[in-house]
Amino acid sequence: MKHSPLDQFKIKEIANIQLFGHDVIVTNSALFMIIASFFIILYFTLAFKNKKLVPTRLQLSGELFYNLITDTVNQNVGVKGKKFVPLIFTLFMFIMVCNLFGMIPYGFTVTSHISITFALAMMVFLLVTLLGFILHGFHFFSLFLPAGTPWWLAPLMVLIELFAYLARPVSLSLRLAANMVAGHVLLKVIAGFIVSMAFYLKIFPIPFISVLIGFEIFVAILQAYIFTILSCVYLNDAINLH
Repeated sequence: MKHSPLDQFKIKEIANIQLFGHDVIVTNSALFMIIASFFIILYFTLAFKNKKLVPTRLQLSGELFYNLITDTVNQNVGVKGKKFVPLIFTLFMFIMVCNLFGMIPYGFTVTSHISITFALAMMVFLLVTLLGFILHGFHFFSLFLPAGTPWWLAPLMVLIELFAYLARPVSLSLRLAANMVAGHVLLKVIAGFIVSMAFYLKIFPIPFISVLIGFEIFVAILQAYIFTILSCVYLNDAINLH
């Protein structure tokens, strides 16, 4: 029986728990999100439990991740974005760990589902929009009209900018989900070809698929970072109205 490369993205029920008279269904997607969350908490608990002046490798890796995000926020948002570092840092770590867990054999790629990525993107979008109105009031609408735009071109520019602004959560979520799906499907297809090949020929594609797996790990980390950078750019628009 042949399996579709898309079978790996199917949501499956793992457990049905009765809680206060309600059915709480645990799926493979929910399970891996829970595992990813606990892993992140455990990782940073162990990394910073006994902080040392000369850091251990675990502490150093945790500091590198944190410094990466703080530098990203400072470069894209500025000093005013410092209070949002915990949010951006949590987003980055959650997305990156979920992406990497999808590379584990028999793992599940949570971020391959648009419902998950869109929920994360909408959280950023709503935060940015509300923050913009709280900080600037109705002056926030000036974001949709670039400075120096001729009066006769203003209605068209406002329409274009508004459409681009409303499309942000869609593009943000689709970019992440599409990259995760495409990479895993490609790996599944190539692995299927290797299985169907004659025994003495199977050794030849192994170096190629090993390089491809390494590339997919790189993409998993890169996509989390891209999501983070774009979130910072949107946050900068709300805070500084550029």
